[in-house]
Amino acid sequence: MGLNKQKGNMYLWVTHTWNVIKGKCPHDCSYCYMKRYPQPELHFDEKELAKDLGSGNTIFVGSSCDMWAKDIPFQWIEKVLYLCRNFNNKYLFQTKNPARFIDYTFPDCILGTTIESNRYYPEISKAPPPQERKLALHYLPQSISVMISMEPIMDFDFHQMVRWIKEVKPIFVSIGADSGNNHLPEPSGDKVEALVEALKEFTEVKLKDNLKRLVNLG
Repeated sequence: MGLNKQKGNMYLWVTHTWNVIKGKCPHDCSYCYMKRYPQPELHFDEKELAKDLGSGNTIFVGSSCDMWAKDIPFQWIEKVLYLCRNFNNKYLFQTKNPARFIDYTFPDCILGTTIESNRYYPEISKAPPPQERKLALHYLPQSISVMISMEPIMDFDFHQMVRWIKEVKPIFVSIGADSGNNHLPEPSGDKVEALVEALKEFTEVKLKDNLKRLVNLG
């Protein structure tokens, strides 16, 4: 069985996606693209463990459900990581609950955290508040590469947002907009452009195509 090739609004630098933990994500984010499809209850798909992960790939593990949410059994996570270690790939693990990263050892990977804003919007997501996500990243070993995803970007406080990201020291920041017409509290285009210029002073910034609705990607 082969892997799913990246498509749609996926990161261009990711080659494939792989999902073993499936179903209704505990974070229940209102804007999640998976809400477009019927979702079964949360479960571990044992059949996925038979996948040949190949070599030389960059695989987004857990792209359809946050496998690091607090309700995910640790045994499920360990099984996924065990198989990853048996293949020569680079992996992306991304979550809104990075505090769980601290309890595991990883194969060659990038650890990603979604921080859509420094502001807390509890009516939009059941995930931990952005400040908790940011603080958890400080406990990771410096040898691990970290990226920040600001997608879908929501209105933020400029100076605090820049300071947070600078303190985290990500290898890059990926910024994207809401693709699903979810009526989120979005920043102005000028504010996004100012953020991008500020972040470029200390890290790489990757802009998603869906951001062109807010800014001129030039």
